[in-house]
Amino acid sequence: MPVLRRAEDAYVDELYEAAPGFGATLIAAAFPRSYIDANRAPDDIDPILLAGPLPSALALRPVSRVGLVRRHAQPGVPIYDRKLSGYEVLARIERYYAPYHRELTETCDRLHAEFGALWHVNCHSMPSNGSRGGKGERGDFVLGDRDGTTCDADFTEFVAGVLRGLGYEVRVNDGYKGVEIVRRHGRPAANRHSLQIEIDRTLYMDQKTLEKTAGFDRIKSDLALLVEAIAGFVRARV
Repeated sequence: MPVLRRAEDAYVDELYEAAPGFGATLIAAAFPRSYIDANRAPDDIDPILLAGPLPSALALRPVSRVGLVRRHAQPGVPIYDRKLSGYEVLARIERYYAPYHRELTETCDRLHAEFGALWHVNCHSMPSNGSRGGKGERGDFVLGDRDGTTCDADFTEFVAGVLRGLGYEVRVNDGYKGVEIVRRHGRPAANRHSLQIEIDRTLYMDQKTLEKTAGFDRIKSDLALLVEAIAGFVRARV
């Protein structure tokens, strides 16, 4: 279980829990990414994982890297001792993946219809090879806008500037460009902006025990300042 849980974005919902107080909507995927990954396309399924005939509703893309359903908890450690049926995967999509995306899409559409614009932040954490309190190979935060295609550059630059002003090392599209969620919801030409934020886990938790460290409260406080700044950015443009 500890190995499986290394795939999850532990405590990220807590880190951003101040967001509704500044007028934002906060939605959490309350199911494990090692079971089904909401940030992957529904056809991103590794065929090596599957056995037997596929249900007609299940499509596969030619190549899958990590995939909607993971085969490995970490390199060399398989999750399953057998292949899964296509119907098992489809059940996960229908019970977890689809309801999450339906809620997210309906919320984004409603807010865009109400205000004429949308700024969506996809909150993640990233594993690190840095020591506790030290910087990993990608710094403290990585912002992903799929090379400027999912939100206007001024939003990415604004978020990066706020975090740098708080003393963090920030990189943009370096290793984490954003995947399915920002691709779906980021359409800058329609005034729909979607940005992925990855936080180095060593800033607030022990990656092996998954316990919070002394840095948790600081990160949570700084992210509240970030959300407050984003709220000001948005209100100036709506």
